[in-house]
Amino acid sequence: MPHPSAVPQTVDPRVTDIALGLAMALVVAVVIAADPDALRHAGPGAYLFAVGFGALVLLRRRAPRTVLVVTVLAVFVYYTLQFAPIGMALPAVAALYSAAELRRTGWAIGAGTALIAVSTYYRTVGNTPEEALTPYELVTDVALVAAAIALGVAVRLSREARVHEAHAAEQRLQAERLRIARDLHDVVGHNLSVIALHSGVAAEAVGRDDDAARGALAHVREATSGTLRELRSTVRVLRGPVGGPPDAAAPDSASAEAPAPTGLAGVSTLVRSAQAAGLGIDVTLDVPPGLLDGAIDAAAYRIVQESLTNVLRHAAATHVAVSVRVTDGRLVLRVSDDGRGAGPGLVPGSGISGMRERVALLGGTLTTGDAPGGGFRVAADLPLRLETGDA
Repeated sequence: MPHPSAVPQTVDPRVTDIALGLAMALVVAVVIAADPDALRHAGPGAYLFAVGFGALVLLRRRAPRTVLVVTVLAVFVYYTLQFAPIGMALPAVAALYSAAELRRTGWAIGAGTALIAVSTYYRTVGNTPEEALTPYELVTDVALVAAAIALGVAVRLSREARVHEAHAAEQRLQAERLRIARDLHDVVGHNLSVIALHSGVAAEAVGRDDDAARGALAHVREATSGTLRELRSTVRVLRGPVGGPPDAAAPDSASAEAPAPTGLAGVSTLVRSAQAAGLGIDVTLDVPPGLLDGAIDAAAYRIVQESLTNVLRHAAATHVAVSVRVTDGRLVLRVSDDGRGAGPGLVPGSGISGMRERVALLGGTLTTGDAPGGGFRVAADLPLRLETGDA
C-alpha cells in the first residue's frame, strides 16, 4: 500500500469547475476581441455571451444535459445576432467535454453533430465571402468536437479505473485479513486446547506423579511457545506493508525463529501434541511430495489442525483416524473420531465455518457431521493444484 504522502490529493470539484468556466469565458472573449471587424461585431452583448458560456460550466455536474442543450442553443442565438465569429464548436467545448465525462456521451455526440451540421449548412448556402465554408474551418470544428468528447470519455474511464483499482485493493486487503483471522483462530485454538488439557493433567499429577506433571508442563511450554511464535509472525505481517516484506522494525529474535509448519509435513507435530494429551490417532498420509500447490497444502494442514482441536475440545473421544490421500486427481481428506458426535441442534462454530470458507475459496467441498458408526467426521475434497482464476 503506498504511503499516504505518495497518494495524490483530490482537487475540490468546485475549484475545477470555476477554473474551467473562467478559461471558457476568457478564450471566447479573446476570440471575439481578435475579430478584424471587432468594432462592428464585438459589442457588449458578444462579451456577455462569453461570460454566459463560462457561467454555464459551473452547472455542468448537476445538469450536464441541460448545460449542453442551453450551450448549443446559445451558440445559435449568438450567430443569429451576427456577433463576431467564434467558431461553432469552440463555445461548446466545455459542455461537450463535461457531458462525455459525466456519462452523457450520446448527448455529447448528438450535440456536436448538430453544431457541425448547422454550421456546414448555413456556411454552404451563404451569399457573402465571409459566410463561405472553408475546409480548414470544417476540419477545425470537427477536431474540436471530437477532441472534447474523447477527452471527457478518457477522463471518466481513468477515474473509473482508479475507483475499480481501489475497490480491488480493498477486497484483497479484506481477503488477507480473513485469511490471517482463520489461521490465527486455527493455531491459537489448537494450542490453547492442548494447553488446557495438559494443565489439567499437571494439576492432577502434582504431588502424586511429579514426572507426569513435569511432562505435562513441558507440553504446555511447547504449545505456549508455538502460540507466541505464531502471534509474532502475525504481528509482523500486520505491521508490514500489504504485499511487501515484513516490518523491518520487528524484533530480531522473532525473525530468527523457525516458522511453524503450515503444510502436510507439519501434521506429525499436530499428531504428537494430540497424542501427548491422551488421544489415540491413526494417520494415513499418501500424498507424493511436490504434488500439491502451497495453498492446497496449507489448507489441508489447517483442516487437520482445526479438526483435532475440535476433537480435543468437544468430542470426548479416545481415538481419531486421519486420512489424506490422492484419489482420482483430487486430494481427499478425512478426520473421524469415536466421540459423542454433533448431537441434535448443534450449530457449527467459527472453526467449521472457517474451514468451509477456506475450502470453497480453493474450489473444493467440505462436509461435516455424525459418522455412520458413531462419532464425528470432517471430509474435504480439494484440487491438487490451483487453476487460473481460483482464489
